[in-house]
Amino acid sequence: MKNVLIIGATGSVGQVVRQTLLDQTDDQLTLFSRSAGQLAIDQSRETHVSGDATDPSALRGAVKGQDLVFVALKGDMPAFASAIIQAMDEEAVSRLVFIDAMGIYNEAPAEWMGSQLDDPYNDPILAPFRVAADEIEASDLNYTIIRPGWYREPVMKVTNYQITQRNEPFGGPTTSRESIAAYVLALSQDDQLDNRANVGINLPKTE
Repeated sequence: MKNVLIIGATGSVGQVVRQTLLDQTDDQLTLFSRSAGQLAIDQSRETHVSGDATDPSALRGAVKGQDLVFVALKGDMPAFASAIIQAMDEEAVSRLVFIDAMGIYNEAPAEWMGSQLDDPYNDPILAPFRVAADEIEASDLNYTIIRPGWYREPVMKVTNYQITQRNEPFGGPTTSRESIAAYVLALSQDDQLDNRANVGINLPKTE
């Protein structure tokens, strides 16, 4: 059994990761988001914390005692990364799994991204994701940064996935929330899997 904090627990990815861990582990879950208090929880295994993920002081209590911190957020990605790193450092918690974005290293073909991005740092959409990834990589945390392909819609509960490392081209343009959850489950169960790694995740081409 592990203690897992899900930051962004009310988002679409956070909800699928939460349910996967409830169904397939005996982990104790802490659910963090601005509206976490509205969640119906399993009181034997879950607690909820309402707070702002850009506020290290709000994060510290949630981070304390966790074995793994999973983050799936939308918004000010550099601010999220900075606050979470600070809170984890202050509470001596090291294992971070952080959802970022495909394309921040020009590792995906232009047709998948809608345009050719010669410099993601100057792209108004991708630049914050690149900065967040840089901050995490510069930290002393034991991180896994996940760069997902486009979420397949309508939702299909496909749990197969392909992983590519930071300097490898993406294997395909799409992924599923269930695939991400399956990979997070694998990370939570194998302490040696993709430590201090920055990976892409996509559906295998047969899917």
